[in-house]
Amino acid sequence: MNDLIKLTNLNKSFNTLKKIKILNKISYNFKKGKIYSLMGPSGSGKSTFLNILSLIDRPSSGSIAIDNKKINFNNTKNNDVLRANKIGIIYQQDNLLPDFTSLENIYLASLAKGDKKEVSISKAKKLLKKVGLLNRSDHYPSQLSGGEKQRISIARALINDPQIILADEPTGSLDFETAKGIFDILKKQINSNRLIIFATHNRFFANKSDCILEIVNGNINTING
Repeated sequence: MNDLIKLTNLNKSFNTLKKIKILNKISYNFKKGKIYSLMGPSGSGKSTFLNILSLIDRPSSGSIAIDNKKINFNNTKNNDVLRANKIGIIYQQDNLLPDFTSLENIYLASLAKGDKKEVSISKAKKLLKKVGLLNRSDHYPSQLSGGEKQRISIARALINDPQIILADEPTGSLDFETAKGIFDILKKQINSNRLIIFATHNRFFANKSDCILEIVNGNINTING
C-alpha cells in the first residue's frame, strides 16, 4: 500500500463556555511520494489538524493509522518515540532555542533520538551544507535572518530522516522572494518514501503541491489531485 497516513472519522472539539467543533468527521488517506498543501482561513483548524497528525494533540474521536498501525493516543511514550523517528515538524515561528547555535539546534534532535554526539554533529553539518548555511554553524538565532532561521528549522526537521514532514505556514512571516527560496528547499525534500503536508494562505505555493486540500466547515475538500 502507498498510504502512509490514514484518517478515519477524525473529530476535534474544544469545550469552553460551549462546545466548539473544529474538525468534523475527516476521513482521508495521505500517500507516500506526494506533497500536499492545506488551505483555509485563520481559525479553520489547519494548525489543530497538523498538531493531531504530529501526535502532539489528540482527536476527540476517530482514528489515525501511520504505516497501517493505529495510533493509541494514551501511549504517549510510544508516540514520542514514533514522532522522533518518523515525523519532522516546521513551524511558522522557527521555535529555535535562543541559547544554542545553528549547529546545536539541529543536532540536538538527533541526540534526543539516541544517536551518538559525533554522529549527530556529522549529520547536522551535512544538512547545514544542504540548506546553504554551513558558514552560519556557530551563529545564534538572534544573529540570523528570518529566512536563515527557517532553513535551520528545515534542517532540524530533516535530521532524523522522517517519512512525514509537517510544516505550519513555514513561509508565512517571510517576504515573497525569501519564501520562494524556503519553499524550493522544502519541495526538494520529497521522495518516494516520504510525504509532506504544509499549511499555507498563499495560493502561489499551494499550486506547486501535488494536491491542494482545503478545510471547510471542519472537513477536508480536495481541490485537485
